[in-house]
Amino acid sequence: MRIFENSNFGFISGRKKGYLISGILILASFASFAVNGLELGIDFKGGREFVIETSTALDATAVRASLASVLEISPEVKTYGTSGNQLLVRTAGSEDVSIVQAQILNGISSGFENSNPKVEKTYVVSARFAEDLKRGAIYSIFGALLVIFIYILIRFEWRFGVGAVTALFHDVIITLGVFSAVKGMVGFSLQIDQTIIAAFLAIVGYSLNDTVVVFDRIREYTGLFKSESYDMVVNKSINNTLSRTIITSGTTLFVVTVLFIFGGEVLRGFAFALIIGIVVGTYSSVFVASPLVLELRNRFGKRR
Repeated sequence: MRIFENSNFGFISGRKKGYLISGILILASFASFAVNGLELGIDFKGGREFVIETSTALDATAVRASLASVLEISPEVKTYGTSGNQLLVRTAGSEDVSIVQAQILNGISSGFENSNPKVEKTYVVSARFAEDLKRGAIYSIFGALLVIFIYILIRFEWRFGVGAVTALFHDVIITLGVFSAVKGMVGFSLQIDQTIIAAFLAIVGYSLNDTVVVFDRIREYTGLFKSESYDMVVNKSINNTLSRTIITSGTTLFVVTVLFIFGGEVLRGFAFALIIGIVVGTYSSVFVASPLVLELRNRFGKRR
């Protein structure tokens, strides 16, 4: 099925508008990093996480105020799951986990009659282990980008590798910028943890797949349309793969949106990252990666 049969949109002629949009989004992302920062989960800063189940639904704000006096620090308390009678409590500190757990249960019991709290799940990360996880996450992302560049370099040429890796940086930075900008404004957790790192690696893989399809068509058309200018070849390649790009992105976006709506509290941040990443990744394949290949060819000349 082809949605855009024989389309001839001027993607290359309007590429400077794409550069402008990308530049504004990237600058806005860095500005948000400076002002809002990113909310790190206990995976990367250390701490304890408890899932508390109660016999009645409790207000998370009231529970936070009650536990603040017991723990002597203000913990993070959120409604967890869909049942309405579970709470997610996150707290930092170096006390023994059993002591903290007892303090939380006593604080809820004394502050809310007939709540009958009990711990369903406990997750503990030490500060040293959190630092190791943070370092490993950074290495995994940069390692993936390096392997991708080598793969594109072998399969195509260095210009395509630079275009692909630049587009992937573009996708990750803007997605992180959205996380930073809407932090505290949405009703679900946007903490950067191992699950979100997995989402970013999935975004990198998805965006690369879409980019490689366009690159492959550019290489094919370069040999078929030798009499046409390279910018026309690139534009024709993008238009020829546009139907595939829209259908693939649309169907994937639909599935991820369903996951975001019905997947529960735990998967909501993961699905949100994928939604933003798919939209930005589709955009970058058309308006960043391929035009950058053209710019590098114009700048450094045709490979012999």
